[in-house]
Amino acid sequence: MEKTKYSVQTLALCLLLAVAVAAQSQHEITVAGTTFQLNGKHFPWTGISFFNAIYNPNFNKSSEERMQWMKKFQKYGVNVLRLWGQWDAGRGYVDSCADCSLYRPDGSLREQSLARLKEITADADRLGIVIELALFAQESWNAKVRLGKDEADRAVAALTREMAPHRNITFQIWNEFSERVLDHVKTIKAIDPKRLVSNSPSVFDNPSITNSFGEDKNNKALDYLTPHTLRQGAEGWRHWEIAPKEIGYLLTRYKKPVVDDEPARNGTPNFGGPKVPTDPVDHILQIYQVWQLGGYILYHHDMFQTGYGTPAVPPSGIPDPEFNPYHRAVLEFIAKRERYQPQPR
Repeated sequence: MEKTKYSVQTLALCLLLAVAVAAQSQHEITVAGTTFQLNGKHFPWTGISFFNAIYNPNFNKSSEERMQWMKKFQKYGVNVLRLWGQWDAGRGYVDSCADCSLYRPDGSLREQSLARLKEITADADRLGIVIELALFAQESWNAKVRLGKDEADRAVAALTREMAPHRNITFQIWNEFSERVLDHVKTIKAIDPKRLVSNSPSVFDNPSITNSFGEDKNNKALDYLTPHTLRQGAEGWRHWEIAPKEIGYLLTRYKKPVVDDEPARNGTPNFGGPKVPTDPVDHILQIYQVWQLGGYILYHHDMFQTGYGTPAVPPSGIPDPEFNPYHRAVLEFIAKRERYQPQPR
């Protein structure tokens, strides 16, 4: 009788392990020096902002629909999607709502949002795409949508455990903020030591005409850096000259991968957008120079900020590479990455 019981328990354990293995990603993102690797080979990190991806109904109609959109992104050289866990700041962005968050106020995870994140990450994995997930947003913080200390710790720990089988996703603790970064790094690494962790610091961490490089203690603890470099301003800053110098400085100082994570963009002057006319060539020059230095890029845009029905936003709410001629010009250059990006040494 005991032998039979033991056999049943063993079989159940084997089945659980088989399920866990089946859920494991095909691709794992890691770092080596100042470069990214996917399954041990150089990965030319090239991203696009898709903050509302978890909450967009058109993108999430089905796995097939998502993967068709992902293949379209790949056509334009994009292999990283930057998603946000919080989309609840109430600024009129497409698909935003009070419940558009991975987290409940008590720090527990919203099952539907978590399931959608897992589905997106799994579909991305099938195509060799990486997800960068911003866990928290200063936009929500400033709108008083905040988790307390214990609740935030609970949320970060739970999310880290839930996403452990998915190795093609990285965690970016904040968008443009740095509250308790080291605490969250410690929580994540205690549960999942190999999870890549970054943070997008705020301009307020280091007031100057440039966006923040971040605090030294945080930069040393992170696996890769994601600064939001200098943008266009009313002063007419030549961001395509200054931003690459920022990236080069961080590469030299910290000797880890650096992503120009939310560079200067076209669009509304609200929310840190340009105050003077811009041109696609501005972005192309910046991207090219960042590539020459050994940095990586994530293309930012205005295809979500002004809401449905406005000229800047595609009817689908998805940052369609072919919707806006301005953005398409930049993305057509990005699609030629192999021609213009130096091969890693």
